[in-house]
Amino acid sequence: MKREFLNEPWRKIAARRRLLLLILVLGPALTAAYVMGGLLPHKGRTILEASIIVVYCVLFIWISLGFWTALAGFWTLLKRDDRFAVSRSRGELDAPIRPHVKTAILFPICNEDPERIMAGIQAVWRSLTRLGAADRFDIHILSDSNDPERWVQEEAAWNRLCNDLSAHGHIFYRRRRINLKRKSGNVADFCRRYGAHYTYMIVFDADSVMSGETLIRMVRIMERRRNVGILQTAPACTGRETLIARAQQFANRAYGPMYAAGLHHWFLGDAQFWGHNAIIRVKPFMKHCALTRLPGKPPLGGDIMSHDFVESALMRRAGYSVWLAYDLEGSYEEVPPNLLNELKRDRRWCQGNLQHLRLVFTRGIFPGHRALFLNGVMAYGSALLWFLFLALATAEAVSEALIQPDYFTPAKSLFPVWPVWDPIPALSLLAGTAVVLFLPKLCALLLALGKGRRKQFGGFFALCGSIMTEVVLSTLLAPVRMLFHSKYVFLTLMGMGIGWGTQQRDDEGTSFWDALRFHGGGTLLALAWGAALFHINRVFFWWSSPLVFSLLLSIPVSMLTSRAEMGRLF
Repeated sequence: MKREFLNEPWRKIAARRRLLLLILVLGPALTAAYVMGGLLPHKGRTILEASIIVVYCVLFIWISLGFWTALAGFWTLLKRDDRFAVSRSRGELDAPIRPHVKTAILFPICNEDPERIMAGIQAVWRSLTRLGAADRFDIHILSDSNDPERWVQEEAAWNRLCNDLSAHGHIFYRRRRINLKRKSGNVADFCRRYGAHYTYMIVFDADSVMSGETLIRMVRIMERRRNVGILQTAPACTGRETLIARAQQFANRAYGPMYAAGLHHWFLGDAQFWGHNAIIRVKPFMKHCALTRLPGKPPLGGDIMSHDFVESALMRRAGYSVWLAYDLEGSYEEVPPNLLNELKRDRRWCQGNLQHLRLVFTRGIFPGHRALFLNGVMAYGSALLWFLFLALATAEAVSEALIQPDYFTPAKSLFPVWPVWDPIPALSLLAGTAVVLFLPKLCALLLALGKGRRKQFGGFFALCGSIMTEVVLSTLLAPVRMLFHSKYVFLTLMGMGIGWGTQQRDDEGTSFWDALRFHGGGTLLALAWGAALFHINRVFFWWSSPLVFSLLLSIPVSMLTSRAEMGRLF
């Protein structure tokens, strides 16, 4: 580990901030769990009720983390100066780039539309050319395609692109014969073959685009701050027209900067790497970030699938810092065009993130990255906990409705002990949960107004309408996502893995039969669950009705949100 990197001033600040975050999260969660226990019929004295309290406490911790991250980001963006912002180093804008420094831009692809890929590369190269910086960069197209017809199309498209741009000797194409370890293996193969020729590499996804100004600025930051191993941007989502995609793009633009600033506030130089739209110092990456196979069989063993968090943890363990440049603009990516493709992608991510359970206690990993491993696990594990919470609460509601209550105490008494219902704790708990869930959206609205960004969203009323529409849509889709993520976690823990196919890149809508096949099981489950609750415990049914109706509407909602015309309408 590099000794000159060990005593950086931000490390003590980050430790104090995370201690504060721990207090802010645990205090309200324990209080909420105590209030929840008081609301249950037996005050948490049965095994069933104790399980409800424990699961609820863990879930409250999870949503509180998002809440405090949003508030930290709100405060960070309100301040005029952030002394730890890596993109605001003094003199960075004028920092020279050493003459021998060369940067590789990597486009790992697998069975993608070649014309689409070349269009993105063309945009990046023309942007660099306009700035007179093209000679500082090379672009490498790293193909893992396994279709022979696609190989021919890729090479032909690459050759046309080089001719059109006069970029032979700057834009390269390589197809691997043996596709080991997916994208991480593709990048590792590049490093072994060509890494010695480059000081930095900027890794893209197939749908990534970055402006030349941003690429140059990232290199200048790395030049000025030699202790930075990875510099991650916060990509803005763009390019899709379907309703669900436009809602996600809006949320990314409206809420994303606040959450990115919040992550920066808590982690500083222990930030995460998302695998794309980031610049990496090649030499330490090659030396310290090689990935071994996990012992055991897939899906929890074998090749590490979600490699990005692991690589950032290894880079940090080697003494180099990892930063999130939350305010660096000009970095873009796309989102899945419909719910079905989003959930298919999530199953791959779920499998990869659950592998991180085996890496949490790896020797030498910094505490911040252990927390990021757990955060990645909870991104999908929380869905199974929500499902478990609903199942336990349903069991409690059914048992209370079917079991005859006994109002006489074991001691002899002439009068029964009637239950007393105090609505104040229940309303307080409901209000507190609502604040945790919805206050960040209000903060995002205030930031947009305070920073003069409301015109970017169509004005004040259009911005408010968009927030409300996004909240309604998220509420409708949350139970569907919960159900599928719970299924994915369960199947992964049971040892059932999946392949890693190509993502859909166009706005083709979801057909009725695809929606029925994908959501039919959840619809039948909601129908049976809702009918049973309506018959057995009418009060609990109305409390659960948003979940029931969301699942019942999953087929038409999935179809409508996949339509580009609906996205343009909204």
